[in-house]
Amino acid sequence: MNSTFEVKRSSVVILRMMLSGIFIVASLNHLFNLEKTVSRIEQANFGAIGQLLGTPEVAVIASGILMLIAGIALLIGFKTKWAAILLLLVLIPITLTIQVGQVQTMGPLFKNIGLAGGLLFFAMNDIQFRKT
Repeated sequence: MNSTFEVKRSSVVILRMMLSGIFIVASLNHLFNLEKTVSRIEQANFGAIGQLLGTPEVAVIASGILMLIAGIALLIGFKTKWAAILLLLVLIPITLTIQVGQVQTMGPLFKNIGLAGGLLFFAMNDIQFRKT
């Protein structure tokens, strides 16, 4: 069954811009506050997840670079679906490493769940606007 619905272009653009902002800011934090971010991984209950692909430093730098590139792509609407998928692939291990197991701070966990929902919107919907 093929169902269609209308979405205002401006609402999608605003969602894309607002969603991308947190990843761009987080990427700069990863790259310019490396020691603080690495320390958070090392102190997290599930910090070992952050070391699956190498040292925490490598994970933080790699995730910072990926978030910056994919965040800018999402912001400007370039390869939006792939940018959202990349950001999801970065967000999941960050969420598992830092937010899961932090019962006293459930807000950031649910913030990341909400971010994942926004990213899933763009990953699951190949939005193309017709020129009118």
